[in-house]
Amino acid sequence: MIMKYKAVIGLEMHCELKSDSKVFSRSRNGYSKLANSNVCPFDLGFPGAMPSLNKRSVKEAVMMSMVLNCKLPEYMLFDRKHYFYPDLPSGIQLTQNTLPVGVDGAIEIECEGKRKTVYIHDIHLEDDAAAMDHFEDTSVIDFNRSAAPLLELVTQPCLYSAEEAVAFLEHMRSAYKYCGTSEADTAKGQIRCDVNVSIMDEDATEFGTRVEIKNVNSFSNVYDAIKYEVRRQSELKAAGRYDEVVQETRRYDEVSGTTQRMRSKEDAVDYKYFPEPNIPRYRLTPEWVESIRREIPRLALERKDMYTGTYGLSDYDASILVREKEISDYFEKCINLGVDPKEACNWITVNIIAYMNKNELTIDEIFLRPEHLAFITENVKKGTISSKQAKDVFFKVLEEKKEPSAFINKENAQISDAGELEGIIDGILAANPGEVEKYRAGKDKLFEFFVGQVMRQTRGKANPVVTKDLLHKKLDQ
Repeated sequence: MIMKYKAVIGLEMHCELKSDSKVFSRSRNGYSKLANSNVCPFDLGFPGAMPSLNKRSVKEAVMMSMVLNCKLPEYMLFDRKHYFYPDLPSGIQLTQNTLPVGVDGAIEIECEGKRKTVYIHDIHLEDDAAAMDHFEDTSVIDFNRSAAPLLELVTQPCLYSAEEAVAFLEHMRSAYKYCGTSEADTAKGQIRCDVNVSIMDEDATEFGTRVEIKNVNSFSNVYDAIKYEVRRQSELKAAGRYDEVVQETRRYDEVSGTTQRMRSKEDAVDYKYFPEPNIPRYRLTPEWVESIRREIPRLALERKDMYTGTYGLSDYDASILVREKEISDYFEKCINLGVDPKEACNWITVNIIAYMNKNELTIDEIFLRPEHLAFITENVKKGTISSKQAKDVFFKVLEEKKEPSAFINKENAQISDAGELEGIIDGILAANPGEVEKYRAGKDKLFEFFVGQVMRQTRGKANPVVTKDLLHKKLDQ
């Protein structure tokens, strides 16, 4: 039997930024399947190649620091970090050790319906290394990623389950995408994560031995790696063999679902940091910082609170709407155009998202814009078309890529004129005297028979509300 221990988790999240050029070179910064196509002498570590700092990357780093409520430094300063590895031909990584762009932050996330504060140690801007692929008898290097702008976010050891760790990563991926600072696509290697795991007795005050799991490349793998590592350490501790848990670096093996030892990590590595001499430090002026702060959009959790609190949406529906900023923006545009929030939510979560998924489209790629949806719902409200007709118009707009007005005309408009409907109803009642008598004798279910007759005669165009009101007046008199 495995005893219950408390897991303690810290994360180091690496995310590539979205600027057009790389952080310290003028090479294109973008995903490419063609290896070594976005490179220059600096990316390849050629002697004498000088760094050229990208201002947009600095702006994006400052923005994410503010999202995390970190303390900003007065100056931006970069350091040289020395280590040898084939994906770093110069033997030098430019990073921020002395003055990270943000320290001592905190951000609120949501996990399993509860709110939790995650504390941030620091966030710093650096250049990425190249990408390596290892085969049975050879390894290859793609330098497209070399010198790409990379933000490394380091949490405090304040997460206590795999669920909390993944919730934080998902929250941050959403924040990067909402702010437009990164595509944050794990499939393109734009997000990677180092996971630090230890266990301790529930009433203990000191952390256990920390084990690092290096370069986990998906959130599902982060979840599985933490679950396995907590179980492994717990089994050893329960068996009285906790001394076998040593400070080391491990990797997660997807095939076996286990973590495997890579190397020991007895002491912190001495990277021989010193300030980068070719990038002078420069001041972050209050005016520039404030202009960046004004560009930060309302993020997913804040929008979700508004959707449930102000608009009365369910937690589930609000979660769907804020999952992608583009969908949330679409919803809010509908509201600003006068569409009822719950009605807009139903159209988007039930019909639009289903259409997007079926056709593998984003919401920006579909023809039907918020203005179109507002036009359709306004015509339902006026009684021009029925709810069923609105759905038909909705899909015709999507499929035929025409304005909704092209499908709403006199021929298919709903009949709401009381005088016109009264004449039709009088004719139906006169043609069915037996059913009228049976209804008035107590067979209430026949009411739907009369509604059906009106709908049949008008080919479904009769306004159901007006129709039922008129029928009650004539049958119940």
